[in-house]
Amino acid sequence: MKRSAASSANKRIRVLFAAGVLLFGAAVVTGLCLGSTRIGLPALIRALRQGTQSAEGRILLYVRLPRTAGCLLTGAALSVAGALIQNVFANRLASPSIIGVNAGAGLAVTLCAAAGVYGGWRLSAAAFLGAFLAVLLVSLGARKWGASRGTVILMGVALNSLFNACADAVTTFLPDAGVMSGDFRVGDFSSVTVQKLVPAAAVILGVLAVLLTLTNELDVLTLGDENARGLGLDTRAMRMLFLLLAALLSGCAVSLAGLLSFVGLLVPHAVRRLGAAGSRHLLPLCALFGAGFVTLCDTVARTAFSPYEIPVGIIMAFLGAPFFVFILIRGKGGPARA
Repeated sequence: MKRSAASSANKRIRVLFAAGVLLFGAAVVTGLCLGSTRIGLPALIRALRQGTQSAEGRILLYVRLPRTAGCLLTGAALSVAGALIQNVFANRLASPSIIGVNAGAGLAVTLCAAAGVYGGWRLSAAAFLGAFLAVLLVSLGARKWGASRGTVILMGVALNSLFNACADAVTTFLPDAGVMSGDFRVGDFSSVTVQKLVPAAAVILGVLAVLLTLTNELDVLTLGDENARGLGLDTRAMRMLFLLLAALLSGCAVSLAGLLSFVGLLVPHAVRRLGAAGSRHLLPLCALFGAGFVTLCDTVARTAFSPYEIPVGIIMAFLGAPFFVFILIRGKGGPARA
């Protein structure tokens, strides 16, 4: 019986990974082919070979490739960050956008814009510091008043309001800082450049690689502090490490795409419901499905109302807000289970 159950679980995981890879591949192809100028698959292959010698090649290299890569990295980063935060806080309703992490990174990016910094390592570093400040405040508050669902969510609402008010104050007194604030606030990939992409990509890929070596520690941490300490885990240090890594992922994602909502909530929930529980499978599946999901949403945002383009954050909000209300009403957002 146990062997049969284990075999069934392994088969389900293999199917999930296959589906994730297919979604990822489909998202890449559609992201590169579809847009104001449609490029068929044969033309895509030909343009990649010719490089900048053709108009299609220049569109791909200078516009489509950076934007698609930004979508993939942002989706993977926010989804994995959401899974980390949910496990650390033992709260399935926690995510970077809900507990103020994205808003903290957004305030830092606004301050960078006020100082004339629009890309590069300084922007990514500032976004990380803003995200880490938010996650640190939530962590300290949850520890002091109890990590209940209501505590974490209400603290996140308060932090979101505070950081957004601070960002509004900056753009009011320094209007030049608001040049990129419109699309940035709702979430958009139209301003992704290689200058922004390279430093954020290096950090995101590095953090994802580190996390794949820490899946056992993350699973032990979800057992609760007493059980984890009994197994020899330094819970305080590991909790801070995972929150630090989640802040790095969220900060880099915000520096690329702005304040995308609900990705870190929707994707981990969906992956868990499909059968991935252990972190060894949960994190890479979240990265695959999150990358594909965000890229497909951006493709829809670019093509559905052509020749007009809407920010992808609008689509995310329409999908995520009803989903959040649904899991809140159904009571599925309580303490995380291993």
